[in-house]
Amino acid sequence: MALQVRRVITGHDANGKAIVKIDEVMKNVGSSRPGASSAVIWTTNTAPVNNDGQDDTAARKVGTTLAGGTVFRVVEFGPGVSPRNHRTDSIDYAVVMSGQIDMDLDGTVVTIKQGDVLVQRGTIHNWINRYNEPCVIAFALIDAKPVEVGGKRLDADG
Repeated sequence: MALQVRRVITGHDANGKAIVKIDEVMKNVGSSRPGASSAVIWTTNTAPVNNDGQDDTAARKVGTTLAGGTVFRVVEFGPGVSPRNHRTDSIDYAVVMSGQIDMDLDGTVVTIKQGDVLVQRGTIHNWINRYNEPCVIAFALIDAKPVEVGGKRLDADG
């Protein structure tokens, strides 16, 4: 797989004029499991977000999510990607950019395809690519309180 994501990051010059600060194909592409690769596009460590400063926050070391903040990443799931059943302490907004993939929610499977959008609300899930082409999804993960159902707390897992 050769995930290639161009990111364009805006900012301001010393006079407050809007400018492009970064325009590049992502170099920080990595893999957290066989058959998947991802690139962190941007992160924040607070909400509301502070848009001051010049740091490239894609270089920040993060896990799947970032406590008190946000993570914007693009993930490519190759055919036959290794399973990873997991839950995050975040609300995740996802847009399928290309391909299709099955999402398993405790045994219920839904197929999402290019152009589909998903709001993942702290549910346990697994991405399964049974298809012949990679599936590329853009995710915005925003820190959230752990889910509580029937008085039981469902913490991040996996």
